[in-house]
Amino acid sequence: MNKNSNAYIIIYTVVMVVIVATLLTFAATSLKERQDANAENEKKMAVMTALGKQGESFDETITPALLIDGVLTPQSDAKVVLDKLADLKTMASAENDLPLFKYEREGETLYVVPVAGKGLWGDIWGYVALQADGDTIAGVVFDHKGETPGLGAEIATAEHQKHYVGKKIYDAENRLVAVTLRKGGARQDNIEHEVDAITGGTKTSDGVSAMLQSGLSKYDGFLRSLAMQTADDTELNDPIAEPMSDDAAAEAGTEANVEPQNIEE
Repeated sequence: MNKNSNAYIIIYTVVMVVIVATLLTFAATSLKERQDANAENEKKMAVMTALGKQGESFDETITPALLIDGVLTPQSDAKVVLDKLADLKTMASAENDLPLFKYEREGETLYVVPVAGKGLWGDIWGYVALQADGDTIAGVVFDHKGETPGLGAEIATAEHQKHYVGKKIYDAENRLVAVTLRKGGARQDNIEHEVDAITGGTKTSDGVSAMLQSGLSKYDGFLRSLAMQTADDTELNDPIAEPMSDDAAAEAGTEANVEPQNIEE
């Protein structure tokens, strides 16, 4: 066959396309299991980073769960919960079967809530770790798909994320206000619920504020139950004064009624 003919060129092109497509399909199929495992491990690492427990094992300390009709339902297979995080759009719009992670070790209990939203250029997402009271932030991790380096992309840096530690998501009137990224700097009169917005990253900052508000609001009922439980536990742990014996009470009453003596110099 004439290698310069149109027929030869067309046949050659078709054969090469088929060969390359076959190789790519084989590579994608053979690597899928490893890719899924890497994605799962990345999510586990993000959860532990939000908790500030990077040196600890996810599998040994975390109970993955789903919040079904407001009830925390532990899942024996972490993949069931982690798979809920794969589709950010679905996760952002979900109202039930919400993924949640419970950390327990040496008497310490923390919860991690995943959140997702929109930045300036695309998807943003993160994990918010909360103390057992369901109100105090223990740590956060944020990431993004395509925010501007040096500007909106700063949400993914430890320098930015450290400012959320200790913030409260409920105000004095018990309203869920989450945390707002305030342009011009967090106001001192609302410092528990605000952090500084990113300079030059206003749209991304607004996206994070909206993501935290909408994402945490889905867990509002559950988080309030944690606050009530913490309050009940505090009352139960308050020391109760032992009743005085009759003699001790009489002695205390006598001492209380003693007239002060005048002392001359």
